[in-house]
Amino acid sequence: MHKIQDILDAKNYIMSKTDLRPTIGMILGSGLGTLADEVENAVMIPYSEIPHFAKSEAVGHANELVIGELKGKTVAAMKGRFHYYEGFTLDEVTFPVRVLKALGVENLIITNACGAINTSFNPGDLMLITDHINLVGTNPLIGPNNNELGTRFPDVSQVYNLGLRNIATEVAKEQNMNLQQGVYAWWSGPAYETPAEIRMIRILGADAVGMSTVPEAIVATHGSMKVLGISCLTNMACGILDQPLSHDEVIEVAGKVRSKFVQLVKGILEKID
Repeated sequence: MHKIQDILDAKNYIMSKTDLRPTIGMILGSGLGTLADEVENAVMIPYSEIPHFAKSEAVGHANELVIGELKGKTVAAMKGRFHYYEGFTLDEVTFPVRVLKALGVENLIITNACGAINTSFNPGDLMLITDHINLVGTNPLIGPNNNELGTRFPDVSQVYNLGLRNIATEVAKEQNMNLQQGVYAWWSGPAYETPAEIRMIRILGADAVGMSTVPEAIVATHGSMKVLGISCLTNMACGILDQPLSHDEVIEVAGKVRSKFVQLVKGILEKID
């Protein structure tokens, strides 16, 4: 369970570093952190300096919080996240979401790099997350509930806010971008899925699979935040093509679609009230 005092400690430290008060948060996945480089009047705070933040060593993540202005909005961008597969508890994985909420963030854009299961998708596509499937067998809200943070039994029928999804769809159309839509499955990792597991996940109704996002989205929903999820489909999942999977490929493909991703998110920011 997240402790209110820990959240306040982190919030107060961050507020001591900047006078800006973010209303939009962004969690930037593998290879997508360059969006934070476009933030203006930016203050960069390493996670290692923020009280009660975990210490991550995930490949492809800068591990710093960037607060500043982008497209006329005050944003807090997380360059890198904490993963369950690194051995962190789900409290540690989702603690930054609580802190963003305490800072005043109401809209949270969560991004990731993941594998495509839907065979009509292609590596390099972006996918709007419409819903998710939790395959990990645990939940970040397990344990005592603090009613100050959210209700004991939150409704998760609309985790990925329809209004924000409509904005994303509109922006993609304006940019002549083929924005896919689908269900994201959360896999613990760090091993990729086997071909048999991918067949199972497809039968269950997922279009893509990855190792993040779902815990953060659940906690954000618990805290009454509006969530928008965007996946960068970096590869076809195991067994679809006769080739091995590698994290190098994930980073490489994410880098190739970086400009498309950056333009989409900047367009979305412009339209968020």
